[in-house]
Amino acid sequence: MDVIPAPRSGSTIESLDAFVLDETTVVDAGPGTEGAARFLWADLGAATGLPLPPGSGADGETIRLRIDPADAGHLGPEGYKLYASVDGIAVHGGGAAGVFWGVQTLRQLLGPAAYRRAPVRRDTRWVVADTFIEDAPRFAWRGLMLDVSRHFMPKDDVLRRLDLLAAHKLNVLHLHLTDDQGWRIEIERHPRLTEVGAWRSRTKHGHRASPLWDDTPHGGYYTHDDIREIVAYATERHITVVPEIDIPGHSQAAIAAYPELGNTDVVDTTSLTVWDNWGVSPNVLAPTDSTLRFYEGVLEEVLDLFPSEFVHIGGDECPKDQWKKSRAAQARIEELGLAGEDELQSWFIRHFDRWLADRGRRLIGWDEILGGGLAPGAAVSSWRGYQGGIAAAEAGHDVVMCPQQQVYLDHRQAAGDDEPMPIGYVRTLEDVYRFEPVPPSLGPEAAARVLGTQANVWTEVMQDRSRVDYQLFPRLAAFAEVAWSALPAPAERDFAGFERRMATHYARLDALGVDYRPPGGPRPWQRRPGVLGRPIEGTPPNV
Repeated sequence: MDVIPAPRSGSTIESLDAFVLDETTVVDAGPGTEGAARFLWADLGAATGLPLPPGSGADGETIRLRIDPADAGHLGPEGYKLYASVDGIAVHGGGAAGVFWGVQTLRQLLGPAAYRRAPVRRDTRWVVADTFIEDAPRFAWRGLMLDVSRHFMPKDDVLRRLDLLAAHKLNVLHLHLTDDQGWRIEIERHPRLTEVGAWRSRTKHGHRASPLWDDTPHGGYYTHDDIREIVAYATERHITVVPEIDIPGHSQAAIAAYPELGNTDVVDTTSLTVWDNWGVSPNVLAPTDSTLRFYEGVLEEVLDLFPSEFVHIGGDECPKDQWKKSRAAQARIEELGLAGEDELQSWFIRHFDRWLADRGRRLIGWDEILGGGLAPGAAVSSWRGYQGGIAAAEAGHDVVMCPQQQVYLDHRQAAGDDEPMPIGYVRTLEDVYRFEPVPPSLGPEAAARVLGTQANVWTEVMQDRSRVDYQLFPRLAAFAEVAWSALPAPAERDFAGFERRMATHYARLDALGVDYRPPGGPRPWQRRPGVLGRPIEGTPPNV
């Protein structure tokens, strides 16, 4: 069966007798499965043109959805069993999420046309062969980090991205909401964050080496109601939205809006604008009590909007030059008895670590936050390779593995000049498929600290939805299989088999309107230049 990600086990028997969806098909949703039933009615009903009403029909007419406590013990809350025969279809899950993921598999079994928004042909027979599948995810955290700061992504595009995550059984959307180049979330008590911080006058066209500029102002932000809608839409699809508010670096947009947040004794912050270039801005937050109070107010509104257990605070790539020159920063170092500017950054992080813990939330940050020590509940996103994640896991911290060398999907997909955005490392579809989130050097106890993995996409050179599609797909399908399926060691993985299954999956992506990179390389219209026409080696600008 051409299911992606590959299920734990399954079998299909081709026979003359099979389950057929038609006008008589009903959906019998047991307690707790109402969300999966709504998905069947809204999405599968739209594609097939069938009513799929609630009810309990006769054999051969019913799709039954059930939460089964026995499956919860065996497969976990996200596991499921799918049975299909001429007598009916049953999806049993360990929890509501398990039933929902089982329904996603059922949609795949019905063929690519099941991903359309309306029927293509009225004479289509919607047939599911005799099938049994038992499935459960390898990791609890299967995520995508989406940078909406460098290039703003309208709300409807985010909702579409959530649909694509759900179709691939990915369950975390990490939203990078603030950076030097734009502040993307409304904060009612600090309105200038979006009045000023959400807009830049121009944008570097291409990567840092490019001499080209787009002089069109760029910006946008999500209102509180936009965020509530995004979170509710994600929750219906069993996806957690993790917000990121970046501190103390990557903060020029916030300083442009509120100059008092910057190191005013070193630089004239009143002249700063939202940054229009890529890379790492030297303008960082001042280590003052008023700055702490300001961001506590920001986070109070963030916590009200996002129910996620984790809140990401960035904590990476913080230049120390301004702190070294700042009398106020040096006085704070002396007052706190710190060894220097690196410990000053750790003080910043530890403050919000405690602040979030006091409110029942958990801090997560990029692996630089390991410096200076963390509270026991804090977690680490390991982006500079595996080492930060290894150190965090061995120190008893939970880890999300997202090493730039493997799963930064803004990196180019092939060598040569054909790629429209030739930056970073070459990471092919096969490279992503052979990514292993758990380093073999970790012992069992430390390995259990790896919550899971996520792919990251930074949007400096992705100015629209089509460009993001191109960078994500088909590699996100390979990543989803790594995150979900119990694959063998990287060298032993059946990439040829994955490619065969992708032949069917490309048709699903076509039906979903995804502008993916096809196996033979970019389509002619995908080659339009997004950067200078020469590869730029090494690390692209990060978070």
